[in-house]
Amino acid sequence: MKTMKPLIIMLLTTMFLTIICYGETGPADVNPGAIKKAAEIHERVLTVDTHVDTPFMLERENFDIGKINDPRKRGGKVDFPRMKKGGLDAIFFAVFVGQAERSPAGNEKAKNEALQTFAQIHKAIKAYPDQAESALTPDDAYRIEKNGKRAIYIGIENGYPLGNDIALVKKYYDLGARYITLCHTKNNDICDSSTDEKGPEHNGLSKFGKSVVAEMNRLGMLVDVSHISDKSFYDVLEVSTAPVVATHSCARAACDNPRNLSDDMLKKLAQKGGVIQLCILSEYIKKMPVNPEREAAHQAMHEKRRNYDTLSAVEKKKAREEWMRIEEKYPPNLATVAEAVDHIDHIVKVAGIDYVGIGTDFDGGGGLKDCYDVSEMGNITLELVKRGYSEEDVRKIWGGNFMRVFREVEKVARETREKY
Repeated sequence: MKTMKPLIIMLLTTMFLTIICYGETGPADVNPGAIKKAAEIHERVLTVDTHVDTPFMLERENFDIGKINDPRKRGGKVDFPRMKKGGLDAIFFAVFVGQAERSPAGNEKAKNEALQTFAQIHKAIKAYPDQAESALTPDDAYRIEKNGKRAIYIGIENGYPLGNDIALVKKYYDLGARYITLCHTKNNDICDSSTDEKGPEHNGLSKFGKSVVAEMNRLGMLVDVSHISDKSFYDVLEVSTAPVVATHSCARAACDNPRNLSDDMLKKLAQKGGVIQLCILSEYIKKMPVNPEREAAHQAMHEKRRNYDTLSAVEKKKAREEWMRIEEKYPPNLATVAEAVDHIDHIVKVAGIDYVGIGTDFDGGGGLKDCYDVSEMGNITLELVKRGYSEEDVRKIWGGNFMRVFREVEKVARETREKY
């Protein structure tokens, strides 16, 4: 548990008041008592964000993760000072490799890209030892937070860098990865994706995918079911001997998107002892109005740079820079914190308070009108308090539930190793 820090509480309260009273979207009639209460709770509880794509930003020449960057001037949504300002204690940086050719050459390229991203993350953390520290276990986050630093975990988004080599699961684990999102927007050798336009390839989890889940269970890695198809999801629940997580997903009943989980999936995830981490990417929160100019600009870019995942590292960097220029020129329509918390309400109603958390997807599309970057994370706590969630509820949502699953996954791994 965090110790009370009166000065920080005062600063957090001031931050909430500024955002609520003077921000573009915040309501001006929030009870000051609720603001103070939310600030105090936000400071006391351990706060964990289970998915951001900030490693993309580490490739930019002008980005310094140890200094404050402007999110509205292509400075990304996360850096260590803004994590501190927003009261975020722990975060999972995603090692992401987009799906490309599934061949020996393609797999080798994907592996090398993943290894490069691991190296960039570790280098960034080591550059600011007074601000952040690498984390590997649940207890690390609590220890690092007590020392006034940010705990940085690593996850892999898309199992594609495994290729079909089971030994790479342990290699990535040894480099610090504590979860693998089994696939991304396309099918891979592990399982079917929820959004591959070609449809299912394996009818769920492949034979190799089942061995990957078993190896992750053995090592103590969290199996992440975000992005995978419904059949893949149910296969994972059947195969895994440990609870599983959805590191950045929402409720399908609240927003009909194939990336979100249906009520039955939420119930089954809870029965398995797992947790769904709310993603604050607006398209998963609600059906958003189309911005014609933005859509046209993105379409033109896609036509210009077809087959992004097959581009060279240099060309990919150019494409990301172009994408960011479009984002700056044509800002997206964004959902609100209140609309995001509607999903939490629904998940709690369907699955229970013990099975929901937060995984923003910052720097991968995540961000709300009133939680645009990591410095505004306290607005989520404020909305929860306004709706009557208790401090214990907030503690569970902000990290307690996820850490419970994390510990159970480690326990299953120990028991599995002892057995064999």
